[in-house]
Amino acid sequence: MTGVLPSQSIIRMIAAGQIAADQPFADGQVQPASLDLRLGNTAYRVRASFLAGDGNRVADRLAQFEMHAIELADGAVLEKNCVYLVPLQERLDLPDGINAVANAKSSTGRLDLLTRVITDGGVEFDRIGAGYSGPLYAEICPRSFSVLVRPGMRLNQIRFRDGKAELGDDALRALHSEFGLVSGDAVISEGLGFSVDLRPREGRLAGWRAKPHAGVIDLGRIGHYRPSDFWEPVESDDGRIILDPGAFYILVSREAVHIPPDYAAEMAPYLAMVGEFRVHYAGFFDPGFGHAPAGGSGARGVLEVRCHEAPFALEHGQIVGRLVYERMAARPDALYGEGIASNYQGQGLKLSKHFRAP
Repeated sequence: MTGVLPSQSIIRMIAAGQIAADQPFADGQVQPASLDLRLGNTAYRVRASFLAGDGNRVADRLAQFEMHAIELADGAVLEKNCVYLVPLQERLDLPDGINAVANAKSSTGRLDLLTRVITDGGVEFDRIGAGYSGPLYAEICPRSFSVLVRPGMRLNQIRFRDGKAELGDDALRALHSEFGLVSGDAVISEGLGFSVDLRPREGRLAGWRAKPHAGVIDLGRIGHYRPSDFWEPVESDDGRIILDPGAFYILVSREAVHIPPDYAAEMAPYLAMVGEFRVHYAGFFDPGFGHAPAGGSGARGVLEVRCHEAPFALEHGQIVGRLVYERMAARPDALYGEGIASNYQGQGLKLSKHFRAP
């Protein structure tokens, strides 16, 4: 079958040398429908974001943009609003017919770390054509917080596809009728729409806004930081908040999301015309997310929101994004939340794993 390749297929690709790495692959690196990518030993501070472009190597373009190199072995700080290029430990030798797409991991997106994968000859971020053979690089731009990183840390993930298996609207309606993909009515138009929840079930906390002058976050520290040192609570009494230009917010979807075991999904923007903001940083939803047999009963999607040029009034129930569903080529051997380290199964409004519970 065509579709998104499951964990067992990724393991076979590793065994066949179609995915290789500088260091042995680590436990937990293979996820139900993706592979975590690891930082290499060096970060290059660059003047600007760039793509290699058709026929060009990233290493050759790097010479045009590099400012200085930073060794990561003992830990190094990537400064807020600076752009870095980091060679990744993994490299690909994809067979014909297998393409790939990359995305930030959930914890990466929740820290407002803009991180994208680029390749030799690449003309798009995070998109890797069928048959690609060569290295992978992560472009990293911390937007809200400076971060301390080390080799082997996993900020990005990659998903492999055999052909194209995106569900059209009719197939998506049928899947919703069978499984109930979201709680409540399903808004289906080029994907499954989801809306923002600004009427908290308890209290007044509707979300979090990043503080503009916070300290450094060591990405290796889990459950370590106090939210109040880095975040301001966003409260709502009337189901409305005003987004400030340039500010970054953590909000939550009104709907509980369900990804059945034989499907995967990716978060995508809704329409540029709906407002002056972006909802989309970490976009992969694995098979089993919010699925009851895997330990969930629907899980709400965390929304990573950045406002653009003008203040914008965001209303409770406003549709802000969509989930694009794809068929899996086969069911993964293990589902999200099922005997694996899944940090966000059954989540509601939740900061990244680096923070203590409020």
